[in-house]
Amino acid sequence: MGSHYAIGLDYGTNSCRSLIVDLVDGRELATVVFSYPSGSDGVILDPADPNVARHNPQDYIDGLELIIKDALRAASDADETFDPGKITGIGIATTGSTPLPVDAQCLPLSLHADFKDNPAAMAWLWKDHTSHEEAAQITGLAASMRPEYLAKCGGTYSSEWFWSKVLHCKRTAPEVFQAAHSFVECCDYIPALLVGITDPAKITRSVCAAGHKAMYSDDWGGLPDEEFLAALDPALAKLRRRLYEKAVPSNHPVGSLCEDWAARLGLKSDVSIAVGAFDAHMGAVGAGIKEGTLVKILGTSTCDIMVVPADRTLADIPGVCGIVKGSVLPNAYAVEAGQSAVGDIFLWFVNHLVPERYGKTNDAKFAKLAELAAELVPGEHGLLCLDWNNGNRTILVDPMLTGLMLGQTLHSQSHEVYRALVEATAFGARMIIDRIEEYGVQITEVVTCGGLAGKNAMLMQIYADVIGRPMKISSSDQTCALGAAIFGAVSAGSFASVAEAQGAMCRVRDESYQPDPARHACYTEIYGLYRELHNAFGAVDWNGNLGHVMKELIRIREHAKGLI
Repeated sequence: MGSHYAIGLDYGTNSCRSLIVDLVDGRELATVVFSYPSGSDGVILDPADPNVARHNPQDYIDGLELIIKDALRAASDADETFDPGKITGIGIATTGSTPLPVDAQCLPLSLHADFKDNPAAMAWLWKDHTSHEEAAQITGLAASMRPEYLAKCGGTYSSEWFWSKVLHCKRTAPEVFQAAHSFVECCDYIPALLVGITDPAKITRSVCAAGHKAMYSDDWGGLPDEEFLAALDPALAKLRRRLYEKAVPSNHPVGSLCEDWAARLGLKSDVSIAVGAFDAHMGAVGAGIKEGTLVKILGTSTCDIMVVPADRTLADIPGVCGIVKGSVLPNAYAVEAGQSAVGDIFLWFVNHLVPERYGKTNDAKFAKLAELAAELVPGEHGLLCLDWNNGNRTILVDPMLTGLMLGQTLHSQSHEVYRALVEATAFGARMIIDRIEEYGVQITEVVTCGGLAGKNAMLMQIYADVIGRPMKISSSDQTCALGAAIFGAVSAGSFASVAEAQGAMCRVRDESYQPDPARHACYTEIYGLYRELHNAFGAVDWNGNLGHVMKELIRIREHAKGLI
């Protein structure tokens, strides 16, 4: 076919972006970013409660128009043959679980004058952990009443997820809960907005959001049953009737672009709008995921995605974020895991604990830290950290865990601590790989994407050395938006399958990071100590003695320095 195009939208934590891609060869014509103007770097915070993290839905709407219109102009500037009339589909990736309370006309409550300054009426961002008590209650009730619900989400329900947040809203902001006709995930709200849906009951819901965050499964008839929800709170059972019965993969269309948005954007009204999904799952598709591939999205946090063909038997895996059919590829089970903070840990460290002698700006500090840290060999700094500064997503699923550093002396320096923090996130990544492979999901390659993958060579080499596998990098810097564009195109019928679209548009870079056997051996020794700390502070049934850990770190440090 001649050139046709799709648009991928990626709604992130601090900004949203668009990507226009040529469906023939995957050429990326234009990308535009809109930083959310509300709150602190786009996030509504509460100084009295560090667990609060909300979004202003008005930022979503304002950003939607800007990133598409500016991208269309940029694409026309980049290629004089570009024709907006040949855009066939739009796909949407968002953070999640990020539910919005909406009224009966699908308008976010925060857009009502009575609720405009109420954070509970806004979008409850994925990293909002205010509902940790509700998550524990849901976990406890499901364990005794519906254990099958927990089996598909790793054994523990999270404070990052849908029902925890809705229940916390009901308890702490009853006026918002009472005014809400329904709650809609961000990845369902944006497609509905573009199609012009004004009844929440008519929204085509994402199986990605429903399955991974809302305990949805076709095995038990959709969402958790009313008896279970009523045992949590009778109001949840009533809410269930105003949610949805069926959720579907993102190769399905929600509908076509409505006349209003078509006029606002300068597009044809026959553009297909695909069912939305979470950014990491879309990113996995944009990175070319297939059986045997672990796609690791490296950013402020991480998400690890694998797929297993639906015709294979897949065991339940304790501690993962979910096993859901169709949440990544339509005819495959997706296994999701991840870490609650990675890039956020490094940014916290630079913002608060790195002196100006390393640089006057954060970019300068990061560059100097990386330069000096790269000169160290494994074990040389004698430090060992736990990467739980924002809790643990996998495999302990506990938001109440915190960071830890052992081995510091009066001689420890900032670049040594920085390397130890990077290593801690790599050890956390290896814990996830070990758990998944233990339950029969074989990983033959790792493909990375996200902000850190292409910018931090030191980190990538450390990850390769720690996990003992090559680290490849997706050729696209916008894999989440690319995955969304792929689904937009598939929903429009431009490709017969997701795999066909991936073949046309997904690539990896020529360079990759190869593990060094000697460094891997040293890191494996340190990883053993990391596992001990991990289990000692994170596993409720651990019983042992940590008296040897500090001394082992000193021994490894002295050996690395050539002193023994």
